[in-house]
Amino acid sequence: VQLQASGGGLVQPGGSLRLSCVASGSIFSSNAMGWFRQAPGKERDFVATISWTGGSTYYADSVKGRFTISRDNAKYTVFLQMNNLKPEDTAVYYCAATTLFHFREDVYDYWGQGTQVTVSS
Repeated sequence: VQLQASGGGLVQPGGSLRLSCVASGSIFSSNAMGWFRQAPGKERDFVATISWTGGSTYYADSVKGRFTISRDNAKYTVFLQMNNLKPEDTAVYYCAATTLFHFREDVYDYWGQGTQVTVSS
């Protein structure tokens, strides 16, 4: 497994979760990382991306101000801190790697297996 996502679960509205994604060194090095999500019956959507250095980030409007993407290059790990979660955030969350800093799904070369996030009371 080259990308391993974890940290999903069941949380009440307004709660928080922190997702992690550990990558192999060959994938993580020099690559931007992103998070995407797919809700039941819907297409996979962009959530956030972070550049290789961590100096640039970009978010979907739906999560801006609530989610924070970060990375620890020494541990080959990217994180997604999700605060003030809403029922509409319920989805399978995927991490992915790309040589480009971009929000388009088709530029991502490597994908993790996904972790389920359910926001419900």
